[in-house]
Amino acid sequence: QVQLAESGGGLVQPGGSLTLSCVASGQSMAHYAMAWFRQAPGNQREAVATIAWDGDYKYYVDSVKGRFTISRDNDKNTVTLHMRNLKPADTAVYYCAVRPGFATVTGYDTWGQGTQVTVSS
Repeated sequence: QVQLAESGGGLVQPGGSLTLSCVASGQSMAHYAMAWFRQAPGNQREAVATIAWDGDYKYYVDSVKGRFTISRDNDKNTVTLHMRNLKPADTAVYYCAVRPGFATVTGYDTWGQGTQVTVSS
């Protein structure tokens, strides 16, 4: 049974950087896609970034392209989201998710608890 644990959230100023990490336990993440989603109060949950099991395919929602970088380490069963030039609109709870197969933006059944990211002056 896979369990996910996020860390790294916090309060940052606009233009700042923050790195989120997620570690999966219970099963190797080889052949699993890993992803980051976010949800702000009153908003729908959206896929922020996904990464294929071999790391060769990455997806980013348009609003974070050029600012966020997703990476993974299958030896450590981790996925990381490096966020730079953060904006207030990035404020949300960020969730780690995994699924077997392709790095789509749907079909994720395993979720972490979430970590709060707040971007404010």
